[in-house]
Amino acid sequence: MRTLVIGIGGMTNAGKSTLSSSLHLQIPNSCIMAQDDFFKEDSMIAVDSNGFKQYDVLDALHMDRIMSEIELWQKNPGSFLLSHGLRTQCSSTSEDSENVFVLIVEGFLIFNYKPLNELIDKRYFLEIPYDICKERRGSRIYTPPDPPGYFDGHVWPMYLKHRQEMEYTVSDIDFLNGLESKEDLLDYVYADVTQEIQRLIRDD
Repeated sequence: MRTLVIGIGGMTNAGKSTLSSSLHLQIPNSCIMAQDDFFKEDSMIAVDSNGFKQYDVLDALHMDRIMSEIELWQKNPGSFLLSHGLRTQCSSTSEDSENVFVLIVEGFLIFNYKPLNELIDKRYFLEIPYDICKERRGSRIYTPPDPPGYFDGHVWPMYLKHRQEMEYTVSDIDFLNGLESKEDLLDYVYADVTQEIQRLIRDD
């Protein structure tokens, strides 16, 4: 059984979810696991000295749960897809690329958690300029909503901190310009992933 784990990371509102969803639609036998689905309850989130909830840190996430989900996928990706209402498209022909199961892990801190990062085969990181990021963040409604000053007081400083940490500890990251068109980004990543799928088939 061939498997491939793709990591799509990046700053807030850079287009991670859009790219992940589009890629999933293009790749047979794939599924998405979003880090945002594993946030802890609001009452469990720490508060800093400025009164800002510390959502943009690993401690705000149930990383143990996402690792358990990935373990289930690794054990039997076909059954995992079916249990999540996703149809498999396997072929009995070993040369068919559809026999490769692909997991797309998407999130803002997926490369900063070592046990998760070590499972990822292909890494992509979306970036956009500060002003665009702040504008996009301000146009979205979150639960709970961002308090005044939250972006500059917590979100952006945490992004810079974690990006620096990631650069020091993680290699083989393909940095992508999130301002490029959705179509161009998808075409690039899809071609790269397809090439990796074909390599897995050849080397099997």
